[in-house]
Amino acid sequence: MGCGATRLGSDGTGLIAMALRRGRGDEHEGARRFQMHEKLFSIGDDYWIEDDSGQRVYRVNGKAVRFRDTWVLEDTAGNEVATIREKKLSIRNSITIDLGGRGATVKKALVGIRDRFHVEVDGGEDLKITGNFVDHEYEIERDGHQIAEVSKKWFRLRDTYGVEVRDPADAPLVLAATVAVDALSHDVG
Repeated sequence: MGCGATRLGSDGTGLIAMALRRGRGDEHEGARRFQMHEKLFSIGDDYWIEDDSGQRVYRVNGKAVRFRDTWVLEDTAGNEVATIREKKLSIRNSITIDLGGRGATVKKALVGIRDRFHVEVDGGEDLKITGNFVDHEYEIERDGHQIAEVSKKWFRLRDTYGVEVRDPADAPLVLAATVAVDALSHDVG
């Protein structure tokens, strides 16, 4: 099996550790890398987010709720880390994130040529997300500094993309925002 090849686990899931570990030349010390799957955000779907060693670290639990789509980000013990809710009946679709008492709202920015999203973080600095969302090639910034990068280029597998988070403490917010951006960009649910 060559570098970047898929290794199937005993449960049939693709473990992409080799692709996330292979040298890209732009790794940041202390950063955490995660593997995400696209097109899996429909109502009721669940899937695992894996780290760069192929270990399951978060589960995205898709729940159907009246008038909204809801996803719950859980740790490996099943503890709720974040709740992600899309409001379908609003004029401008938005997604709220509850991070255990701390909230954020993800909205698509309506100005400018490039697509971008704005994440209003309660009691913290807001995030700006810019790039190509359909192709999963974008950056997440806080106060003009990149805190995370999303890229599909790190994988040879279809329907898979990576998220690199510079500070592991930002991982729950960044991963929840990534789920929200995917849902808003692909009009899922």
